[in-house]
Amino acid sequence: MNAVEEVLGAVMAAALLIVVAAAIRARVEWFRRLFLPASLIAGFLALVLGPQVLGRLVGAVDGPAALTDGAIPQSVLDAWAALPGVLISVVFAALFIGKEIPRPGRIWEIAGPQVALGQSIAWGQYVVGIGLGLLVLSPVFGVDPIAGALIEIGFEGGHGTAAGLAGTFEEFGFAEGADLALALATIGLVSGVVLGTVLVNWAVRTGRIDPEGGSGADQLRRSSDDDLDDLDDREPTDDSVQTATDPMSIHLGYIALAIGIGWLLLRGLQWFEGATWGGDDGVELLVHLPLFPMAMIGGVLLQLLLDRIPRERRVDRHLVNRISGTALDLIIVAAIGTLSLEAIGGNAGALAVLAIGGIAWNVGAFLLLAPRIVPTYPYERGLGDFGQSMGMTVTGLLLMRIADPSNRSGGIEAFGYKQLLFEPVVGGGLFTAASIPLIVQFGPVPVLVLTSVLLIFWILFGMWRFGPEPSGPTRPPEAADS
Repeated sequence: MNAVEEVLGAVMAAALLIVVAAAIRARVEWFRRLFLPASLIAGFLALVLGPQVLGRLVGAVDGPAALTDGAIPQSVLDAWAALPGVLISVVFAALFIGKEIPRPGRIWEIAGPQVALGQSIAWGQYVVGIGLGLLVLSPVFGVDPIAGALIEIGFEGGHGTAAGLAGTFEEFGFAEGADLALALATIGLVSGVVLGTVLVNWAVRTGRIDPEGGSGADQLRRSSDDDLDDLDDREPTDDSVQTATDPMSIHLGYIALAIGIGWLLLRGLQWFEGATWGGDDGVELLVHLPLFPMAMIGGVLLQLLLDRIPRERRVDRHLVNRISGTALDLIIVAAIGTLSLEAIGGNAGALAVLAIGGIAWNVGAFLLLAPRIVPTYPYERGLGDFGQSMGMTVTGLLLMRIADPSNRSGGIEAFGYKQLLFEPVVGGGLFTAASIPLIVQFGPVPVLVLTSVLLIFWILFGMWRFGPEPSGPTRPPEAADS
C-alpha cells in the first residue's frame, strides 16, 4: 500500500467511525444533553479499538492473535498521527474567509467589552498555568516548565490547537505535552457545557438573567432538541457562487491560497529573524512557529482582497464552514484515536492540577470580571467568552443561545466580531503558538511576568473603558439593528 492509499484509508476509517458515533449519539440522550460532537465520540471509539485498549485486553486474556494489536491497522494509526498537523492549517485558514471584515473602529464599537473580557481570561490562563508550573508541577511532579502553557493551549485553543502543536512539543522534548493538552481540551469541552448550564440556571434563579418565559433548564431542553452541538456562524448557502466548476473545488482553492499566503509570510518572517536577532546563536522564536496561525493571517488578507471583488464572485461562507468542519472532525478523531494513555497516566497528577486550576480560573473570571467589564447583559454575553475559554467557540455560542435565545443582548454579533481581535493572538493565534519557544528561550518567570502585565492591563482597561452602566442592563444600540 503506497502513502496515498494509506492516507485515503485513514480518512475513510475516521469517516466511518464518525458515522457509527453519530448513530450512537442519536440513541444515547446523555451524549446529546452534553452536546458532545460525534467526532469526539468517534475519537474515543478509535482509542478503544486501538492497541492501547482493545489490543491490551485481548493480549491479557489470550484472545485472537489478529486483535492483539487492536482492530485498527497500524498504517491507519500512523496516518492519523500525521493528519492533525496538516489539517489544522485548513481550519485556521478558513476562520475568516467569507466573513465580512469591517473597519477596526466598528469592531471595537460593538465588541470592545468582549475583547477585553476574552483577553483577560486568556492571559489569566497563562498566569495560572505558569504559576502552577513553578509552584506545583515542576517541584512536586517533575514536569517540564512548558506545561505552564497547557491550560491556554488545551482550554482556549481546543483540540485543533493542541493537536496542531504536537510537533512543537516534540521538538522541545516534551512530546507528552500534546497528549496532556488534548486531555485538557476534552475535559474543558465536557465541563464547559456542564458548568455553563449550571451557571445559566444559577443566573436565572438569582435574577441576573431574564429567563424570557422559561427557566434555564427549559431553555436547555429546547436547545438540546434543536441539536445545537453543530452551532456556529454558518450562513445559508449563497447561490451567487455560480461557475462552471463545482463551488466546493473553488472554495478548497481559496483555503489553499490562504495557506500559501501564510506559508510565504512565515518563511519571510523566519528569514528576517535569521538575518537579524536570530543569527549567530541569537534568540530564535519564529523558526519554531507552526504554519497554522500564519494561515489564519493569510485568510484575513485573502478576504480583504476578495471584498474588493463584485458580489457575484464572493465566497460562500456555508461551503467554507463545511470544509473547515470536516477538517476539524478528522483532526479530533485522529488526535483522540492516537492519544497516549501512558503519557496521560504518567502525568495524571499534573493533569488534575492543571484542569482544576484552569476551570477555577475560568469560572471565577466569568463571575467576577464579566459584570465589571461588560456594561450591558454581562452574564448573557460573558457566557460566550466562558464557553470559548473552555475549549470550543461553539460552546460559547451554545451557552449564549441558551441564556439569550432571542439575542436581545446583541451578544452573538459582538462575540463574532471579537474573534477578529482575539484569535490572531491567543486561542490558537500567534502567542499561543509562540508560548512554548518563549518559555524555553527565556524561562517561565519572564513569560509569567509578561502575561501577568497583560492580564492586569486588560482587566483595568476593560473596567475603566467599559464597566457597568449605573442604570443597569439596557438593550445596546447595535442589538436593535440585528
